[in-house]
Amino acid sequence: MFHPKLFENRNVVVTGAGRGIGLEVARQFLDCGARVLVHVGRDGDRELPDFLLDAQAERRAFLVPGDFTAATGTRDFALAAADAFDRVDVLVNNAGTMLGRFPAGELTDEQYDRIVQLNQTSVVEVTRALLPLLQAAGQAAIVNTVSISALTGGSPGSAIYSASKAFVATYSKALARELAPDGIRVNCVSPGTITTDFHERYSSKEKLELTRRSIPLQRLGTAEDCAPAYLFLSAPTLSGYITGQVLEINGGQLIC
Repeated sequence: MFHPKLFENRNVVVTGAGRGIGLEVARQFLDCGARVLVHVGRDGDRELPDFLLDAQAERRAFLVPGDFTAATGTRDFALAAADAFDRVDVLVNNAGTMLGRFPAGELTDEQYDRIVQLNQTSVVEVTRALLPLLQAAGQAAIVNTVSISALTGGSPGSAIYSASKAFVATYSKALARELAPDGIRVNCVSPGTITTDFHERYSSKEKLELTRRSIPLQRLGTAEDCAPAYLFLSAPTLSGYITGQVLEINGGQLIC
């Protein structure tokens, strides 16, 4: 549990925050006093938890729907961020998903383009658009979500998703070096197998059980397991000398 004022008077942007890890990250930032711009993805009209609606009423949460696979999705989102904040202290690029499992020989150009746009290009576009607001903060942090599959290659049908996450990891390391003179730190959180609706959609119960048995901690991860890493990497008082790193959250899965 972090101090309830750890991010007081800080402006935080979290993409892909309508569910799963992103939603929990937004909740924990709000619990620590931040003002949070919450990207609720394509499902802008889906039912949202009470804590988000309460924070919205208090003008501490700003809910912005948007489809990052659409032509103007990231541009419109960045404009909304600029309307809400005059600076951004923390940017969490979390939006992304596999969109489906596509065998290598059957992958279409359209499927390829959508996966890359959502998981790779949107990170570049949002970061580029918000960079002036991050520079205005003076001591900002970017935390990008990657995946254990960026190292392992993932399971069948997820090759392009896995490769896009590897791109983000390398892009983040390059940004860390480039943006250091501006006082901006750039790191990644790399979740392992986490029990969100991502795996409900893309993994069978049998596959998840086999994975669970292979993990040293003998359980799958949760959004609550992952979210504190984002806050840690965003707080200059906790991680002010950490940049260009990938923090693996996987219960030991990688060592097996």
